Amino acid sequence: MAGTDFDIVVIGAGSAGLATVASIRKRRRDLSIAVIDPATDHYYQPGWTMVGGGIFEAQQTVRPMEELIPTEVTWLRQPVASFEPESNAVVLADGSRVTYRQLVVATGLTLNWGAIDGLPEALGRNGVTSNYRFDLAPYTWRMVQGLKEGAALFTQPPMPIKCAGAPQKAMYLSCSYWERAGLLNRIDVQFHNAGGVLFGVADYVPALMGYVERYGIELDLNETLIAVDGLAKQATFRTQVGEKTVDFDMIHVVPPQVAPAVVAESPLAGEGGWVDVDQETLRHKRYENIFALGDCTTTPNAKTAAAARKQAPIVAANLLANIESMPLPFAYDGYGSCPLTVERGKIVLAEFGYGGKLLPTFPTWLIDGTKPSRAAWWLKSEALPQVYWHAMLKGHEWLAEPALRKD
Repeated sequence: MAGTDFDIVVIGAGSAGLATVASIRKRRRDLSIAVIDPATDHYYQPGWTMVGGGIFEAQQTVRPMEELIPTEVTWLRQPVASFEPESNAVVLADGSRVTYRQLVVATGLTLNWGAIDGLPEALGRNGVTSNYRFDLAPYTWRMVQGLKEGAALFTQPPMPIKCAGAPQKAMYLSCSYWERAGLLNRIDVQFHNAGGVLFGVADYVPALMGYVERYGIELDLNETLIAVDGLAKQATFRTQVGEKTVDFDMIHVVPPQVAPAVVAESPLAGEGGWVDVDQETLRHKRYENIFALGDCTTTPNAKTAAAARKQAPIVAANLLANIESMPLPFAYDGYGSCPLTVERGKIVLAEFGYGGKLLPTFPTWLIDGTKPSRAAWWLKSEALPQVYWHAMLKGHEWLAEPALRKD
């Protein structure tokens, strides 16, 4: 391996990792940076809901990784095997050690498909699908188009999960298609949510409940999917009074989600196995030259690409201050965004921060996020993919400039 000592090492070349690299390089070009990730492709995961709803083609959501990592940045194409924070080093899968002055952890999370009995072998056939996988989102759309009658189940696991609104987005877009096709009254749509509320921020619930009622969706709260039998087309749920089994013709499953094992088993882990960082500065609580962002941290925000877009400039600027032994100047307010696709052509644009505080980007006369709007649909379907590929991953911080700490 050519050079194993770097000023900055970034673990993960997903949206959070690449955005952070771009934000660092926007501010300073004289530092040596390595990105560690074995993936050959990079995915725009927020687009998979649109693939499952027949809006996007799958190939619109993927690009070769080599096109996105700057040539001046060293790309180490293998997994991290362990962290050695006391030695300022990480160990790679081949046993080699890479050392750093500053470390950024952006590993994302792990989709725990195997936590649901029978699910791994059932996926992709017999009506069992999930928009949480690139290869399955097109199958969702095929199932939606092919279903003429019967039971359509949509599930949501316990929190935390990547994009808490995504389970509902799949359901609403499916219902919108069946409504337009004149089939909705022949389909029994059920939403089985492990949580006790439809959505965690109350201000958005009235608009969402309006669509639950419009589409005639059976809302089953406090029900956790624990098993899927694809051949029998049956799903088993754990409820507050025991287990129940439900027949289906189509089921859209969202798997439980956990911290990656390499993080959970490391000295960096805090509660739940996530990287233990200060929720404002995003610096590790014990190791002062380590930062983390995206889906892998203990921060109590929504795990969305919009959160990573806001976090990346903060991590970049705070890390560069840290290199110079200066106080960390910027704070993250917990911002996350969840564009809830409630029907084809309309979106409820949920934007909120820590504690459920509403943090709208636009004035209400343009987009009132608590109500479905066509402007929000345009933002999701047309603007945000371009912002992602051409701004966020390139260090252009449009509407994502870091905010100064108040203390």
